[in-house]
Amino acid sequence: MDSFIFGEWTVRWLDGGITNMDGGAMFGVVPRPLWSKKYPHNDLNQIELPTEPILLTNDSHHILIDSGVGHGKLSDKQKRNYGVTRESNIERSLNELNLKSTDVDIILMTHMHFDHASGLTEINGDKLVSSFPNAKIYTSKVEWDELREPNIRSRNTYWEDNWKPIEDQVITFNEEIEIIPGVKMIHTGGHSDGHSIVVVEQNGETMIHMADLMPTHAHQNPLWVLAYDDYPMTSITAKQKWVKKGIEENWWFTFYHDSFYRALKWDATGKEMIDSVKRTPFTR
Repeated sequence: MDSFIFGEWTVRWLDGGITNMDGGAMFGVVPRPLWSKKYPHNDLNQIELPTEPILLTNDSHHILIDSGVGHGKLSDKQKRNYGVTRESNIERSLNELNLKSTDVDIILMTHMHFDHASGLTEINGDKLVSSFPNAKIYTSKVEWDELREPNIRSRNTYWEDNWKPIEDQVITFNEEIEIIPGVKMIHTGGHSDGHSIVVVEQNGETMIHMADLMPTHAHQNPLWVLAYDDYPMTSITAKQKWVKKGIEENWWFTFYHDSFYRALKWDATGKEMIDSVKRTPFTR
């Protein structure tokens, strides 16, 4: 299990599943000859996108960032359409750490698209229940409101199965919230109207999780935004601000979807990696 130490936190990635999505959609208007130099694709023009949640652990908290693609909830048609080649096994990952799902006390949902939120619930007998019954689940109020009343576009990725069983656990915020000292969520919009990022500060260092504003290391360029983004100009503006700040101030960038890097730092030019945690694929 890939991990690194950040201040008082141990940062790990759990087995949340793998999707394979259309590369053209993932890089928007960027021509394939450009993006394919930075991120490989298969014969179907799909790129591999893990959905592997980040677990932050210290002496007091077990915090999860997003929840994976879930297990046993997707139809064969959905698996085919979303290129799901691996479903979640979060419980197994937690067991390897001598933890259980009931030990997770905080979940930070950057947004509630199916590939981030499906792991919040699971099938128990003939009903869906919360996968993390003891956790407080944070997401922006904008995201929570649209999740429950999706529009004609967003209803394809906002599913009742992913929110109905956990609605009593959800805490919403407006622009920004400090979850615990040193751990913030900031509403950015862009990818979805309610999309948020996570910023963790420890001992003078900062780690930022850009979520789907920068799903992989190949999306560093502010103009390289997803065709899936509901508000691409908002994504560009947010990336201009946060990626620039992170590079200038030597922050760690972490990833949920990247098939190659868990976390990295760029040099002051943004052209060279000066430190990184590479991804080790899960096996069964």
